[in-house]
Amino acid sequence: MTDIRRSRKIPDEKREFFKEPLGTPIQENDLKKLNGKLITVGDVVSLTLNRNGIVPDIAVYDGMTERREMTEFASFVDDKGQKPKVVTNPAGTITAELVRTIENALNGQEKVTIRVIGEEDLAVIPCILLSQIGTNVIYGWPGKGMMLVTTNESTKKKMEQLLEQTEEFE
Repeated sequence: MTDIRRSRKIPDEKREFFKEPLGTPIQENDLKKLNGKLITVGDVVSLTLNRNGIVPDIAVYDGMTERREMTEFASFVDDKGQKPKVVTNPAGTITAELVRTIENALNGQEKVTIRVIGEEDLAVIPCILLSQIGTNVIYGWPGKGMMLVTTNESTKKKMEQLLEQTEEFE
């Protein structure tokens, strides 16, 4: 089993494995039907949920959308007086720091916002692997909208298979 608590990166020749969407599309009007623990990955997704009165248990964002600056969610966080946990996570990586922060957030009782300096795209992997069965993870799929993954053994196995495609780095 690949150790998720070690910093990992995607080798260039393995990038195609990470381009397939996981989960099912979810529309904005279906968000209020969700029950249980909820994690969002992405600025637009996190903002959309908050605008619908839904505060995720964990929101992971990087201030970018489709490689362009997207400060609206960051401004929303600031306006609400939230103090996000700030982590560094370069593009194409899952740093040990990001994983520890997600794990601590999952183990805590409070809602947590995580601001990623770099890129948050791959945060969905540790969010699924570390969360309890039945946790809802919503992430943005560029050009397609929002995707919902409700964690189960199958989704965790898929994330483990993806993680196996990565390489450890310091």
